[in-house]
Amino acid sequence: MAERELGQLSLVDQLVGETAPSNAFLDRVSALVDWSAVETVLAPLRPGTMGAPAYPVLVLFKALLLQQWYALSDPALEEALGDRLSFRRFCGVPLDRKMPDHSTLWRFRERLAQSSVAAEAFCCVTAQIEQAGLILKKGTLIDASLVPSAVNKPGPPQGDLPTGRDGRPASKLVRSALDPDAAWTKKDGRRTFGYKMHVALDMSSRIVRRVAFTPANVNETSCADALICGDESAVYADKAYDSRARSAALKARGIRNGIMRRWHWAWPAPSRWEQRRNKLLVTRRAPIEPLFALLKNVYRFARARYRGLTRNGAALHLAATAMNLRRWTIMAKPA
Repeated sequence: MAERELGQLSLVDQLVGETAPSNAFLDRVSALVDWSAVETVLAPLRPGTMGAPAYPVLVLFKALLLQQWYALSDPALEEALGDRLSFRRFCGVPLDRKMPDHSTLWRFRERLAQSSVAAEAFCCVTAQIEQAGLILKKGTLIDASLVPSAVNKPGPPQGDLPTGRDGRPASKLVRSALDPDAAWTKKDGRRTFGYKMHVALDMSSRIVRRVAFTPANVNETSCADALICGDESAVYADKAYDSRARSAALKARGIRNGIMRRWHWAWPAPSRWEQRRNKLLVTRRAPIEPLFALLKNVYRFARARYRGLTRNGAALHLAATAMNLRRWTIMAKPA
């Protein structure tokens, strides 16, 4: 099916826009972003030539960003798109055209999840923020946080379960038929069934540079190297990321190692300098904790939103894109 021709905003749209209250945040986002570059990234999601005309992919993508910023369900988003002039203006849909309904938005999000386009759109927006000179690269903060599954957890595993090469549990007893991608893990004596989100945050700008979404039983250290951008001056992380191989790799790349040291009972006792170093690094990596609070309390990741790894991974990339755009509007100087 072909895309709908929405055309230019009419004189009525301009008159209404001048008299209706404006949304300063959405106006700022519209002005800052090169949406043509984002539209190019979204091009693989364009429909075919058969069937009824579909909405432009950029309109649907912007609608999903609105859903992130305003914490709306699909039906609530459909209602808001029809009621709020600022939403219609942000999406670029004239007053004489119908806005997409919740089923259209759901289908687009499914196509987005089944492809890698959500991650590419996130990278496109982050690259624009970097080109604006707002990512200072003085240090990257790396951490992970557990996200319970959207379905009821199955019976807890008994004892320690073996894992396969992919890091997932070898036993089928711990799987859920409703969400087979989710897995059990144990942290601080408590078992959690679900997923784990991994994030790399620029220390100075608080821009999210990279994200990953895995089953809960995947160890943090297995994703660490993919989260290191390579152009930062330092990397800060907790003890879970400490390894000799990673320390050597950071040294070879000229990146300062800000990963906290961990010890084993069979190793020599840590020196006073090493203990003091860890205490100092706690304060350096502390700014990443509010990021997870924001993701869980504002962007609805207190629990996985959907079933499956691909859907939730795309949702995390969408949330990170929305967070970066909001942060960009705060950091950028008004024109």
